[in-house]
Amino acid sequence: MSDDFAIMVCGHGSRDEGAVREFGAVADALRARFSDRDVEHGFLEFATPIIRDGLDKLIERGATRILALPGMLFAAGHAKNDIPSVLNAYAAQHDGVEIIYGRELGIDLKMIRAAGERVEEALARADAEHGHVPRHETMLVTVGRGASDPDANSNVAKVSRMLWEGLGLGWGETVYSGVTFPLVKPGLEHAVKLGYRRIVVFPYFLFTGILVNRIYDHTDMVAAENPDIQFIKAPYLNDHPLVLETFADRLEEILNGANLMNCQMCKYREQVLGFEAEVGLPQESHHHHVEGIGTGDAGHHHRHGHDHSHDHGHSHGHDHHHGHSHDHNHDHGHHPYPHADHPLGPKSLPGGDD
Repeated sequence: MSDDFAIMVCGHGSRDEGAVREFGAVADALRARFSDRDVEHGFLEFATPIIRDGLDKLIERGATRILALPGMLFAAGHAKNDIPSVLNAYAAQHDGVEIIYGRELGIDLKMIRAAGERVEEALARADAEHGHVPRHETMLVTVGRGASDPDANSNVAKVSRMLWEGLGLGWGETVYSGVTFPLVKPGLEHAVKLGYRRIVVFPYFLFTGILVNRIYDHTDMVAAENPDIQFIKAPYLNDHPLVLETFADRLEEILNGANLMNCQMCKYREQVLGFEAEVGLPQESHHHHVEGIGTGDAGHHHRHGHDHSHDHGHSHGHDHHHGHSHDHNHDHGHHPYPHADHPLGPKSLPGGDD
């Protein structure tokens, strides 16, 4: 591949100004790291600049080859479908422009080390403020975003296991902020029954936002009902140096040809139990109605009858530069989710959408 390329960092977007600001700070850190490259960033929904705006700026400054990095922890609908769809559509409208899509941050030892250091920070602070509690009497509850994609949800569970086992903690559980279950509050209500003296609640999120705030709020609710248990709220990942290292690794993967998304567990390509009807769905984005809605305008109150704080169950394949594509012609629609009628989910944390 030619050494002549620009970099586009693609984020989900949020109505929370803090989340938008933190994503921008990560993009700035990548600009500093790749100071010899032209770097822009943009969002899929709920914030500006949108992805197309960033691409426009790169092309206006002469870019013809753009390496696009998804600012996502795991590959669910946004990373597998929505962002590639936007990139594909943009490239089709601009002759002579090549956009090569990288993979998500994923399960990565650097990411797990970053997460472990965030949990260690919380444990050290708690020891200093409240006295030491042995690790075998401490439980870790890892909170994932939650998606209608079992591949992404199971990845959170794997990270959770590697964290509490690697840190030598007494037990671990995995909960989610929405879409699937268990949700935070009922998950913590189950956790307190296990008898651990200390429970660490760790949002495995890149940035702050409405959902992170609700995770901490629901932790406070359960803590108030269980005063004999010490609850610790660990910080989310944010711009941890190892997170930035992982972004850089994803860029290197594109350059050295190792840019492979895991398709073996993808419900759009393989017969995943409970999701068989979604194999081969066409790739298209469903976020046009929330593109560019900023954090401070009237769009903040714009509702669409379903929650956008999650990866939608109607998201589709990921054919953008992964060596395979779908030509199937299916009608768009929401597909049944196996947990749709489960009494513990799926839904998002109460209080609105992110």
